Amino acid sequence: MQGQMQSQPLLISSLIVHAERHHGSTEIVSRRVEGDIHRATWRSVSRRSRQIANALDALHLGFGERVGTLAWNGYRHLELYFGVSGSGRVLHTLNPRLHPEQLVWIINHADDRALCFDMTFLPLVQAVWSKCPGVKHWVALCDADALPADSGIPGLQSYETWIGAYGDTYIWPEFDENTASSMCYTSGTTGNPKGAVYSHRSTVLHAYGAALPDALGCSARDAVLPVVPMFHVNAWGLPYSAAAVGCKLVFPGPALDGKSVYDLIEGEQVTMAAGVPTVWQMLLGHVQSNQLTFSSLKRTVIGGAACPPAMISAFRDGCGVEVLHAWGMTEMSPLGTVCTLKNAQLALSPEEQNGIRLKQGRSIFGVDMKIVDGEGKELPWDGKTFGDLLVRGPWIIASYFKGEGGDPLQYDEAGRGWFPTGDVATIDADGFMQITDRSKDVIKSGGEWISSIDIENIAMAHPAVAMAACIGMKHPKWDERPIVAVVRKPGAELTREALLAFYEGKIAKWQIPDDVVFVDAIPLGATGKMQKMTLRQQLADYRLPGI
Repeated sequence: MQGQMQSQPLLISSLIVHAERHHGSTEIVSRRVEGDIHRATWRSVSRRSRQIANALDALHLGFGERVGTLAWNGYRHLELYFGVSGSGRVLHTLNPRLHPEQLVWIINHADDRALCFDMTFLPLVQAVWSKCPGVKHWVALCDADALPADSGIPGLQSYETWIGAYGDTYIWPEFDENTASSMCYTSGTTGNPKGAVYSHRSTVLHAYGAALPDALGCSARDAVLPVVPMFHVNAWGLPYSAAAVGCKLVFPGPALDGKSVYDLIEGEQVTMAAGVPTVWQMLLGHVQSNQLTFSSLKRTVIGGAACPPAMISAFRDGCGVEVLHAWGMTEMSPLGTVCTLKNAQLALSPEEQNGIRLKQGRSIFGVDMKIVDGEGKELPWDGKTFGDLLVRGPWIIASYFKGEGGDPLQYDEAGRGWFPTGDVATIDADGFMQITDRSKDVIKSGGEWISSIDIENIAMAHPAVAMAACIGMKHPKWDERPIVAVVRKPGAELTREALLAFYEGKIAKWQIPDDVVFVDAIPLGATGKMQKMTLRQQLADYRLPGI
């Protein structure tokens, strides 16, 4: 017996139609590359996204062809999110922090046919366009008078001129919900980057899941600031969730320093912000040094890397802001878990609650996970046993674009495919998952495992430490021993001996690092994550004390 419900495909266009119809006057606020604050609404974003669809039709871009973007968070980028995907093309957000040669490889591998970019990235586009013969149309996200007299890029046109030539009457097409909607490439820390291709179905389901109360809890009463870039896994799906619930969106553009972000939060009365720890370090530094407070901010979502305990305390105790620790990855659209407490845990002591908040959290509905040993045997959820973390669900990839790397899934006895995340984790009896390390970063010393994240979190709790990264170094007896690379806070004094003494009583003696190496900076990747491979290369000549 079949159900007797209407069958309507889950399409991204339905999100913008809903936002316009039910939340048309809600603001979309953007700090632009031009330096000013631009105010739009869901109604105007919807109207202009239809103009984009007409403009793409006029370019004769076929169904499923890729449109690349090199752009900051802003209203024009948001319009492309809906205009490109809604019309049946595939939005391909490119990371402008990549090396030009990496960008060239990704653009050509994705077969991009058009590319829209913020004027900030004009020099980057000038460096790569001639090596990307498949891109037939280059569009600068600006007004006509902002175009240079001679950019050197054939046929370059301004975005406003391009879409301004077309009306906003457009009927969004209906098609199979499994059709590709957008794509992002992994950071490529090992080998070439690989493309994750999202579908309309997966994107809409992810938007539902991310907005749930025990996830990011978005509602029409929120003003949401995605500091996480729109080129980083589609800003964690926030633009889509925001359209689904009709909340106010506030975009920071290129100004991500502490003062700029704080001023935008206060000026627009932001209630929720989302970003990686490095951004929040700058914000907290500005707030603390100027003895400021937040008048509207209620919660901040921190992901992309483990959030140090000191940062959670600084937000909660110093600013009255709840931290939602989250975890996911490009291959997961990206959201997998969010750390929100269950009702019974609200009665726990602050110290006990802190222990839970440090974890990456519980799966949201739509994500199933398990931990396994080296032979693929499932391990218990006891909060102590750790193993390789595997996930599955309707917004988790089954394969990479063009079949790169073969079949990435691991199959269980029932023939179900699980995606191996590359993370090592524990899961407790309440379902709270905690990343203990990346599989390639975990340190094995004398047959015992040491979590580099634990080492880093303790160092970050020291008042003189701005950033810390733990890596394993070869040892003739113990196989590997941990050392910690540290960046001191400006003007702070800290010795090797003082930091090593700081570890005493906080961790087992055999887990205390063998050494502290002070560096000017920790290398960061294009998405703000620490690049430990690069750090190891920089310390190639280092030798452990006494070796």
